[in-house]
Amino acid sequence: MSDDATLDEDAVGTAGDDAPAFEAARYPDGSITYPAHPVGPGGEAPVGTVDLSEHTAEVITWTTSTATPPGVREPNHVAVVEFDVDGEPVRAIGQATTGDIDIGDEVEPVYCEKLRDPEAGIRHPDSQEWDGFRFRPVE
Repeated sequence: MSDDATLDEDAVGTAGDDAPAFEAARYPDGSITYPAHPVGPGGEAPVGTVDLSEHTAEVITWTTSTATPPGVREPNHVAVVEFDVDGEPVRAIGQATTGDIDIGDEVEPVYCEKLRDPEAGIRHPDSQEWDGFRFRPVE
């Protein structure tokens, strides 16, 4: 879809910039998961949420895909990151805004109105949400 120079064009900022929450679930045993699940690691339902967009994360690993599905930018940089929320590790996977990242780098989630082109896929554009979060290196 585009090169690294324009990968961040749909990023509109972090929490507080009218972006939706990047919600993880908190469970009675203190564990936090992303995405949220109806039953947590301790076997109980969630008791609340945590907005991960208010936190930074560490890159655990990352890769670049050059053979992407229709409508997904190419190259597509994807990272597994780990947030530390009150001493609880929370891992997430998602697009990175750049391929200029390394294991151990600090990143922040940034909201993107369009993670992929809804017109390029086989699904009807109104059939699902196309927004989400990417991970941008903290400078």
